[in-house]
Amino acid sequence: MKSPMKPTEKREPGPAIEELDFALIELLFFAYRDFTSDPDAILSSYGFGRAHHRVLHFVNRRPGLTVAELLDVLRITKQSLARVLKQLIDTGYIVQVQGPRDRRQRELYVTKKGHALAVELALPQSRRIHSALEEAGITDRAALERFLRAMVNSELRAQLDRPDPTGRTSEGGSQS
Repeated sequence: MKSPMKPTEKREPGPAIEELDFALIELLFFAYRDFTSDPDAILSSYGFGRAHHRVLHFVNRRPGLTVAELLDVLRITKQSLARVLKQLIDTGYIVQVQGPRDRRQRELYVTKKGHALAVELALPQSRRIHSALEEAGITDRAALERFLRAMVNSELRAQLDRPDPTGRTSEGGSQS
C-alpha cells in the first residue's frame, strides 16, 4: 500500500483547483444520497440493502438477464452477487432458470412478489425525479437523458441500449 503524501512532497501537476467543478460534484453526491434514501428506508424493512435494490431493478427491467450479464452491468464480484442473489431467490423475489441454449447459463426473472417490490422501490425515485424536473423548470427530458448517458463510460454505453420491455426508448418516446 502506498503511504500518504507528506506535506513536503511535491505533487504531480494537475488541473488548477479553479478548473475542478466541485459544485456539480457535490450536487451529484447529495442528489444520489437523497435519490437512494427512499428505497433504502423501504429495503431496511425487508432486511435488504442497496445491492438487493440494484439486482431487483435490473432483473425486473430485463427479464431473462443472465447472471454473467448482471455481473457485467453491476460491475461487482461473483461472490458479492451470489450472496445477494441467494437471499432474493430464497425469499421468493427472483427465480433462476436454466438457459434454453446453454444449460450452464442461468437466466433471472422477478416473481410477482419481486416485481411488486421493484415497483415499490422505483415509485418514490420516479416521483423525486419528476418533482425535481418540475421545480428546476426542465422540460427537455431528452437533453437530460443525453447528459446522463454521456456520464457513462463510452465503452459501457451499449449496456444502456437493451430494449425496454415497456416499449419506451431511452429518449422517452415509444419504440416502433
